[in-house]
Amino acid sequence: MTPLAFTDLCEMLVREGDLRPTLQATVEEQVAKTLYLLAHKTTNRELAFIFRRSGESDCIGAIDGTHIRVKVSQREAPRYRGRKYYSTQNVLAACTFDLKFIYVLAGWEETASDSRIMKEALNRQDPLKLSEGKYYLVDAGLMLRSGLITPYRGERYHLKEYSRNPPRNPRELFNLRYASLRNAIERAFGVLKKRFPIISSSTEPSYGVETQKLIIFSCCILHNYLRSADPNDELLAQVDAELMNDNDVHEEPPNPRESSEEFRKGELIRDGIAADMWANYQV
Repeated sequence: MTPLAFTDLCEMLVREGDLRPTLQATVEEQVAKTLYLLAHKTTNRELAFIFRRSGESDCIGAIDGTHIRVKVSQREAPRYRGRKYYSTQNVLAACTFDLKFIYVLAGWEETASDSRIMKEALNRQDPLKLSEGKYYLVDAGLMLRSGLITPYRGERYHLKEYSRNPPRNPRELFNLRYASLRNAIERAFGVLKKRFPIISSSTEPSYGVETQKLIIFSCCILHNYLRSADPNDELLAQVDAELMNDNDVHEEPPNPRESSEEFRKGELIRDGIAADMWANYQV
């Protein structure tokens, strides 16, 4: 149904059906709920969740991991060595769209999966908080749930793929805008490492994991301060140029499944956002 047809239907129901807004819902929301219920096999609980999301959902940042070289014992080295020939630790971080870090979890071995680290971040004593009605953008290797939104799998989602080919459907449009926003975490990591070579060097450090964790936290705090006090646009431009010239092939990792209810909530949020984007894109 087009926006014009929906508006005409609402006006007709008010004029001829005496439909009126209530304290809980406007005329438009009442009609939209009814149409969705008729068009989709959904429960009242899911319907309530969808329309609560429509007015309150808010993307607050992006999450990803990065690898930083670490010094470990020979016995521990196999756990910290993956695709690189040297040992690295896996650092999970969340950032806002002004490239400031709001959560950092360091110290994990390189071989630990991103999904395993994310579960730890959500369940530890000082967890990454997923507020009601808000969500982070995460890559396809993490779980889809109400607070963590992934791209659609099997669809284009890297910015270079759209340089000459505009999106052809709601899923591709969502993935394009997802990639544009989630790019913030890659830019934040890029600026962080350029500012502080101590965490970007490929030379083995002289300090162990626990000390290096404190160094990483300190660098992130200083990075946040400098993003306001001395943003250094030239440094950010260098990072952006490097990201644009990145020719690495990005493969979709296995997609871990969250509980069926949480996964369904994530799907409903993502599908609703994609549908709204596509409707506005076609106007």
